Amino acid sequence: MPQKNLSALGSEAVIELSERRGAHNYHPLPVVLSEGKGIWLTDPEGRRYMDFLSAYSAVNQGHGHPRIIEALKSQADRLTLTSRAFYNDRMGEFLDRLCDYTGFDMALPMNTGAEAVETALKMARLWAIKVKGIPDGDAEIICCEENFHGRTITIISFSTDPDATTGFGPYTPGFRLIPFDDTEALEDAITDRTCAFLFEPIQGEAGVNVPAEGYLRGVRKICDRNQILMIADEIQTGFCRTGRKFAVDHEDVRPDAMCLGKALGGGVLPVSAVVADKSVMEVFTPGVHGSTFGGNPLAAAVGMAALDVLDDENLAARSQELGEVLRRELEKIECSKIVQIRGKGLLNAVVFEDGFQAWDVCVALKDRGLLAKQTHGNIIRFAPPLVISRDELDQAIGIIRGVFESC
Repeated sequence: MPQKNLSALGSEAVIELSERRGAHNYHPLPVVLSEGKGIWLTDPEGRRYMDFLSAYSAVNQGHGHPRIIEALKSQADRLTLTSRAFYNDRMGEFLDRLCDYTGFDMALPMNTGAEAVETALKMARLWAIKVKGIPDGDAEIICCEENFHGRTITIISFSTDPDATTGFGPYTPGFRLIPFDDTEALEDAITDRTCAFLFEPIQGEAGVNVPAEGYLRGVRKICDRNQILMIADEIQTGFCRTGRKFAVDHEDVRPDAMCLGKALGGGVLPVSAVVADKSVMEVFTPGVHGSTFGGNPLAAAVGMAALDVLDDENLAARSQELGEVLRRELEKIECSKIVQIRGKGLLNAVVFEDGFQAWDVCVALKDRGLLAKQTHGNIIRFAPPLVISRDELDQAIGIIRGVFESC
């Protein structure tokens, strides 16, 4: 069969081809992206857009950051994959750098965020047997309603989103659900079979649901008192997105383990990990868990460059400063349908009144040159790459104000 030349397709043709050949498991905005640099994206016709989604916080360092791209190219010329059947000369260095960055003893590298969560769940169940003495098959993990931790069968088994769960049963047992931001509910849900509490410090997919001050400290005390693991899913909130290295840092809380991903890959590769101290991570022994691609040298090189950019460009401080500016300016917008502005750092949301359909607003923003996406129908997230400048932020605020005030 002769090779097709699809490189010159315009946006309409790309959308038609994608819809005809691809599964319809997403409903993207009607825009095609072909190039990216910093916070800017370009379509095949040359139209430019400000990225205010950042691939759900996977592009904290901006599109095509030269240091990350150079690390990718340099390593690709040397070695890309060995599997874990052998050591490679980059993984140890990467894990050492990641442990130093997070403050934990050990790391287990994977690829996607969902894999990191699955790893943490398996780690918690092994810990339940080997450390806490819970019989195999009896361990329970507590999670929060409105969570989003991924889309595997086990992870959706503790989801409360009907879009994620309907049609995929039977579900994996061993989980209990409680309301988010409710320490009393956590305390009441703990039994002698409980081994861990898995939670997002800020619920991103739920619409940037920020807990009350003191919630994380309260969770830490309850977990300590009941000898259960406190596992923070920082896949979307980590790596400077909320104005700190990690969202738990806002209350100076140290969980027992963290699930990491998204921005760890610098916007160019899927790179994830679980970090924990040796007393928890040592429950893993050879053969009980693994990944062919986890810790591959290409991902390790990219991950180290991604961490270096976060540190060297002081992106946590930038996120904190510009996030305050963004929320302050959003509060000034005159739109009777807006009921709340919330967020931390550059992870923010505008909540419209119940029943409001934000899709049309996102299309209008796109038409003005800004890309954002709604969640739960009436909420729009604003999460630009952390490398955004003040001038670019002011430009974006002008676009948002113009669209919102015409709603």
